[in-house]
Amino acid sequence: MAKPAKAPPGSLAAALDRASRRLAGDPAQAGREAEAILKVAVNHPPALLILGSARRRLGDAPGALAILTPLAGAYPRAALTQYELGMALADVGEAQAALTALRNATALNRDLAEAWRALGDRLFADGDLAGAEAAYAEHARAAIQDPALKSAAQALFEGALPQAEQLMRRHLELQPDDPAALQLLAEVFARMGRHADAGLLLDRCLAIDPDLDGPRFAFSDALFRQQKGAEAIPHLQRLLAQSPKDPTYRNLLAACLGLVGEDAQAIAIYEGLLTDFPRQPVVWLNHGHALRTVGRRDDAIAAYKRCIALAPQLGDAYWSLANLKVTPFEPVEVAAMSAQLARPDLLATDRLHLYYAMGKALEDAGDAAGAFENYARGAAIRRADAQYDTSEVAALTRRSKALFTQAFFEARAGSGAPSGAPIFIVGLPRSGSTLVEQILASHSAVEGTMELPDIGLIAKTLGFGGRDGEVCYPDSLAGLDRQTLAALGASFLQTTAVHRKLGRLFFVDKMPNNFQHIGLIRLILPNAKIIDVRRHPLGACFSAFKQHFAQGQAFSYDLAELGTYYRDYLELMNHFDSLASGGVHRVIYEDLIEDPEGEVRRLLDHCGLPFEAACLKFHENARPVRTVSSEQVRRPIYRDGLEQWRAYEAWLDPLKAALGPALQGWRRPKS
Repeated sequence: MAKPAKAPPGSLAAALDRASRRLAGDPAQAGREAEAILKVAVNHPPALLILGSARRRLGDAPGALAILTPLAGAYPRAALTQYELGMALADVGEAQAALTALRNATALNRDLAEAWRALGDRLFADGDLAGAEAAYAEHARAAIQDPALKSAAQALFEGALPQAEQLMRRHLELQPDDPAALQLLAEVFARMGRHADAGLLLDRCLAIDPDLDGPRFAFSDALFRQQKGAEAIPHLQRLLAQSPKDPTYRNLLAACLGLVGEDAQAIAIYEGLLTDFPRQPVVWLNHGHALRTVGRRDDAIAAYKRCIALAPQLGDAYWSLANLKVTPFEPVEVAAMSAQLARPDLLATDRLHLYYAMGKALEDAGDAAGAFENYARGAAIRRADAQYDTSEVAALTRRSKALFTQAFFEARAGSGAPSGAPIFIVGLPRSGSTLVEQILASHSAVEGTMELPDIGLIAKTLGFGGRDGEVCYPDSLAGLDRQTLAALGASFLQTTAVHRKLGRLFFVDKMPNNFQHIGLIRLILPNAKIIDVRRHPLGACFSAFKQHFAQGQAFSYDLAELGTYYRDYLELMNHFDSLASGGVHRVIYEDLIEDPEGEVRRLLDHCGLPFEAACLKFHENARPVRTVSSEQVRRPIYRDGLEQWRAYEAWLDPLKAALGPALQGWRRPKS
């Protein structure tokens, strides 16, 4: 196919092309060239469009509108003119008129990527999250200019992920260093939840062209979703250096700062965003989360309620209020939730959050049957999307028991990093681990951090959760030499250092799922302390069942799977109890409630710490707490929830059957 001929030098077309290309880098010069053209070709529409765009880019929105408004009236079907008009209207605060013009632009030219992005930004500012997300999705589709990638982009836009992946893999076989293709495949992986794979592709994309903002932001998001906030922050700071007001960059930076415990900075960013976008409900929601973390409960409640006022369908805001577990819902709030649940067009994610919130409302009202029904409905929606296989946990337990013998540890005695700073709290979620962390963090020598992902990330590099063909974890540990084990321990200490703000001798990692990695911890950090916080299986499992976790814990949305998981947990912990080198200290939650001082003294003694009375006054500790138990550990020890499961026992038969012998044999001798 013949290429289109270039405009002859000195022609009107060449002058227009040159002026248009100058707009992005030198709008002042573009404007001067457009004015020169208009002296020769009076009222020439493309020249007027360039001049209006130049004035807008130079900050003269009224001057731009003086040109663009009559131009759009004369040529109402010109998509670029509608786009420029919309941008100028937005700059002078004419929000609704700007939305109308931008919608016109995208309707006239569905492939006008910049118009979709601008429309998304305006909808975001207006508080229309669903509309903004739809516009951003259209922008991602339209931004693909290469005809060879259009089919894959369309498949991705339509949600046909396997088809999009297949098309992209074929393309990359021929052009392995195509940044647009790498980014597109990364987006496919991100929608599949394969954030680590997406991150690898985006990292490669940036190595090819470091100046690509889209891949850099997507890479930051992939890192955030892997809980790698510290790694994402420099990328976001680079993006913000170029676009300091971009709300998506700022919002993600605040979330990443929250991951590394920089709560004051995160709150400041949210406050700035709310100054600029006061009608954006998700920012109010995120602000509420940050406020709750630092103990500003009343402010958090106000933020959640403002979110609901702006977006009554946003179930996460209702669930966040319920999650505070401090005050019951008012009748008007229960009625509002019921009205939203009756909507046939309610998004599944909003519906499941509202079911959990309604469950809490009915529980507070003493309606156990209604509460359980709503918890079960929410869990069913969550389970349908969760990728979880009970056989994988059982297989991991079997492999761990076979590998981690007394002889195995004796042969590797002296391996790993020598630091005794880490204290790991493991077990099932909702078993009292946050309480134990709060007690320890009230000691002058111990710093509480959060549920750190680092041990799990190390395990992933060793084949944990890998796909077919990879070496199975933990068997891969058998082939590691002493130098590698020491390096892995040192890596953990290095990557977790960002969470240690107080410079204390010890720090707590309370990721409950780390019970699966006790063998790994023993190899790479042999002097670390490990504490297993255990609760009655019906109490622990039902408490987990009625909790919607922000991420992970996929086993908790089905009663039978919960029982199986608890049984596997118990089996693995019993195995380490049988080893002299197991070294796990056990805290029985029920005993801690009955005899706080005795149990706290035992706990501190195991950690080699002298008793401090502040550990019994843990509720006075003002440290940030990032789990759903944040408000509970800011109160003295109470017995209210100890036997709560008994009101729901009539519905727990699947859980009891799955627990089997674990229902009676869960209380092992204390260390």
